[in-house]
Amino acid sequence: MSSHCGKECPPTREAVLLLGSNQGRRVRRIRDAVDRISGETELLAVSRMYASEPSGRSGQPWFLNLAIRAAVTQSPWELLGMAKRLEREAGRRGGCRWGPRTLDVDIILLGDSVVDQPGLVIPHASMARRRFCLLPVAEVAPEAVVPTYVRTVTQLLESCEDPLEVIAL
Repeated sequence: MSSHCGKECPPTREAVLLLGSNQGRRVRRIRDAVDRISGETELLAVSRMYASEPSGRSGQPWFLNLAIRAAVTQSPWELLGMAKRLEREAGRRGGCRWGPRTLDVDIILLGDSVVDQPGLVIPHASMARRRFCLLPVAEVAPEAVVPTYVRTVTQLLESCEDPLEVIAL
């Protein structure tokens, strides 16, 4: 990120995003999304890829997920717009809740921001109950404090009771 913008520069915050896919060329779709995000933010860390048993709806392929930590200047709504655009560009169309997806881009954390509005909740509302989210996020931001829980990501992972299998690749 450029530091040459003086007083006009929006504040920089750290965002943690979770990317996932369980359709088509999953690895390629996720890697392409990471590349696109790196063009719009400053990537600080990228986790390993994880394979995870589907949550919420059985009978579908396993998901691949990874987390990124990035320095961003976008507002929460601008980040959501970027996430939705990336999903559309990867061929995602509306579908059933928790169903198969070509690409899913979730905003997990945005600094110490708390947003609770229709269509956007940050920190991600179900992150503490999902091992497939916490494992990669703990890899890129283990000491990040989740403001709605006042606990670190590592602490949330240690107390997570999600029984679904998640495997680091």
